[in-house]
Amino acid sequence: MAQDKFLVTQAGLDELKREQDELIHVVRKEVIRELQEARAQGDLSENADYDAARDHQARVEARIRDLEAMIANAEIIEEDKSVSSSKSVSLGSTVTILDLSTKEEETYTIVGSIEADPLNGKLSNITPLAVALMDGKVGDTIHVSEVEEPYDVKIVSLR
Repeated sequence: MAQDKFLVTQAGLDELKREQDELIHVVRKEVIRELQEARAQGDLSENADYDAARDHQARVEARIRDLEAMIANAEIIEEDKSVSSSKSVSLGSTVTILDLSTKEEETYTIVGSIEADPLNGKLSNITPLAVALMDGKVGDTIHVSEVEEPYDVKIVSLR
């Protein structure tokens, strides 16, 4: 079965590789130390520290496997040099919008789903807002309809 490609910026891919490196070279060693300390306590059948260390080890190894798959199947979002000339929203764009109902401005960078972090301004390209914004230009009013309560936003700036 072929893996789906994961869209990611170069910075996002670098962060995934950094996390993988940290887990493999630092956290794994910490988990081994936790397991050794727990084993030293004796009877493993009722050893809560040992159970916790094994659980921690399982979570770390699962995350390493996830990261390996994401990195192996990553497709870099090329920074589109034509964005500045075309002035339309695309993957990798940073867009400032005005919510017309609340009159609040928000700025988001449109990224692939694996590096999405809306609280830090990184919006997944598959969210209803990002889908609606695609190909929009500064000054356009965009209707976001694929949500429970549809709303309108205006594109204020784009870079």
